[in-house]
Amino acid sequence: MRKQVAVIGLGRFGTSLAETLSQLGYDVLAIDSDMEKVQEIAPKVSHAVQGDVREEQFLKSLDIGTMHAAVIAIGSNIESSVLCTLLLKQLGVPYVIARADNSSHHFILNKIGADQIVYPEKQMGIRWAHMLMLRNAIDYIPLSYKYGITQITAPASMVNDTVGKAGFGKGEKDTDIVNLLMIMRKSQGQDIIINNPSTAEIIKLGDILIAAGPDDRLEELLTVKKNV
Repeated sequence: MRKQVAVIGLGRFGTSLAETLSQLGYDVLAIDSDMEKVQEIAPKVSHAVQGDVREEQFLKSLDIGTMHAAVIAIGSNIESSVLCTLLLKQLGVPYVIARADNSSHHFILNKIGADQIVYPEKQMGIRWAHMLMLRNAIDYIPLSYKYGITQITAPASMVNDTVGKAGFGKGEKDTDIVNLLMIMRKSQGQDIIINNPSTAEIIKLGDILIAAGPDDRLEELLTVKKNV
């Protein structure tokens, strides 16, 4: 049985989320008060419904409590966001992710039982700031303050070096170390995944590196130029 997820609120964030979850194989129920948005997304998800998520009877009519999870993507309407979160938890949705726009919104959502709270605009800003810092970066995921995981095309400075010579796994102290978690490589038309590569593994042109470490060390290591 496919996992069922409700996405409530079809702004840019909610629409993108619902479409992506559907593409990943989830059974997606998309809900919004705007019929135009519902009609637009209907061909792209399992079910799309127009209605008021502040109404308990409406949510019950959708059998919302049987969903594996729900994402409340409502942004600026804090009252609707909070009431919907409260109703979903009362109706038995086991895992509720809610979007917050500010610290007060976050505080209330946390108090009424949201299982996870996200700040999409803030998180996207952090991601793009790091991708600007790491010019070859394909993506960046913040894990904590000044520490994250980046996906990056191997810099020219590392090509034909070993993982050890390139500087991975080295540092004056543990908190300075950048670990190379994975190398993704194309070879003769095939995708090759090298998990936890050894220090003797040679980095090749076109390799995609997945590395984790403190932000300043990621920037230092992955943007360094070879001495000529």
